[in-house]
Amino acid sequence: MFAPDILPALIAGGAIGLVLALVGGGGSIIAVPLLVYFVGVERPHLAIGTAAVAVAINAGIGLVGHARTGNVKWPCAIVFALSGALGAVIGAEVGKATDGARLLALFGAMMVVVGALMLRGRKAAANPDVRLGRDTATHLLPHLVPAGFGTGLLAGFFGIGGGFLIVPALILATSMPLSVAVGTSLVVVMTLGVTTAGSYALSGLVDWRLVGLMVAGGLGGAVLGMALGKVLAARRKLLERGFAGLVIGVGIYIGVQGLV
Repeated sequence: MFAPDILPALIAGGAIGLVLALVGGGGSIIAVPLLVYFVGVERPHLAIGTAAVAVAINAGIGLVGHARTGNVKWPCAIVFALSGALGAVIGAEVGKATDGARLLALFGAMMVVVGALMLRGRKAAANPDVRLGRDTATHLLPHLVPAGFGTGLLAGFFGIGGGFLIVPALILATSMPLSVAVGTSLVVVMTLGVTTAGSYALSGLVDWRLVGLMVAGGLGGAVLGMALGKVLAARRKLLERGFAGLVIGVGIYIGVQGLV
């Protein structure tokens, strides 16, 4: 029998994979709204836990392609991810203890802020050879560790991978180019997603059936996104600004719904 939520879940997963492939992030920030308002998951905490698992897996799929092209700074990614994982554990516990309606309202407010930051644009850095080693550790670690921890707190609290938070944080902390920050961020998105998902799974707040459907849809979305990305490469800025507008609009709607 074809359950009524199968097609919406596949479409939601496809949208997440598509966005991750097109703009290097943002899949997580639309995952919770899609699950709540499109798929029909009634419990916000269950939506957050389920979204965290799906986004982590989809980020892992996207990471493979970036790793093959050399767009991952692994030492920086590992330090940022470990710091973020600690923050995510704390954030997830606070998030689970927060009232569902209030959590959605705060999530909506966060979406508006992130969308506004996206509209400001991200400046590509001038150091493609940045490397975390013995000679640079004293300079990079004081930037990477707090940036990772703070991003992890937000990611864990809201149950998101945090790609749009991680990319600018990596650029600010290390001066790596945007293309490299996008690839490196997927290591962190996957790590934070797994950390947050683990916390929610232990509390029984993950719908594994929906996870499977969303990952299946995400594979198709990623393939489509990579193909569209080549076609729209010259209009990347327009694409990012359009997505930022969508994030702000959805954030306002969620915030109002959470307060009503």
